[in-house]
Amino acid sequence: MIRKTLTAAALLLGLALPASAQQLAKDVFGSFRGPSQGPAVSIGNYSQGCGQGFVQMPDSGASWQSMRLSRNRNWGHPVMIDFLVGLSRAAQQAGWRGLYIGDISQPRGGPMTSGHASHQLGLDADIWMLPPSSLSLSPQQRENLSSVSVVANGGTALSGNWTGAHMSIMRAAARDPRVERIFVDPVAKVAMCQMETGNRDWLRKIRPINNHDYHFHVRMNCPPGSMCQTPAPIPEGDGCADAQEWVNIRIDPSRAQPSTPDPNYRHPRTYRMADLPAQCSTVASAP
Repeated sequence: MIRKTLTAAALLLGLALPASAQQLAKDVFGSFRGPSQGPAVSIGNYSQGCGQGFVQMPDSGASWQSMRLSRNRNWGHPVMIDFLVGLSRAAQQAGWRGLYIGDISQPRGGPMTSGHASHQLGLDADIWMLPPSSLSLSPQQRENLSSVSVVANGGTALSGNWTGAHMSIMRAAARDPRVERIFVDPVAKVAMCQMETGNRDWLRKIRPINNHDYHFHVRMNCPPGSMCQTPAPIPEGDGCADAQEWVNIRIDPSRAQPSTPDPNYRHPRTYRMADLPAQCSTVASAP
């Protein structure tokens, strides 16, 4: 708050901000090929932050492959990397060969040059809905291969790509106490709500969102020693009725409640360095 106040005061007085503060954060953080040194720390919030001491998800393992290597977005907080390795083993127990891992974060987090608004703290990861047919794909094959959608009929029903293993893997992820929430298409959430006959507590972490039918998005809690802003708490209950209403609106758009866009919203790709936590400038200038 103090930093923002000083920035506003400088503008009112006609004082120029340092050139480094005026740089687009996406260009700064998108240029790094490796992480900053020091202990692993996530800084800020999932859509406005950065991180130091990130580690790289290995290109391949016994139960996973990192996809789209050319993006250099297979970096994250060590807690995230450890989680993904463990979840890939859970996928094998569910009957898959393992997992195809999509974007995690850039080497030092921060806004990305394209795509995501979040994924800035090394605590978000996209996991493909495509069951791996091989864990020996070449880098070029990983650029060309696409995932599959588990949703059909204009977003109102499951596609033939959905399997019980999808639910088993997401349930394993949601039951990990390190996981804050999981984003997936509402059709998939409704299906899991209908399929679960035992303990339903894990369903609360499964949150419906559009454009998450080719992958599901896992978000971790802020690890000890990090400086993350606390996200809004997940609403009480299993959230199944809310997910069903998302689907109902797709079937009958007239059910949607009018909404007013936030006139102050800015996509993170427009952020300048001065918009990020002050510690991110230190991360950006560190060796």
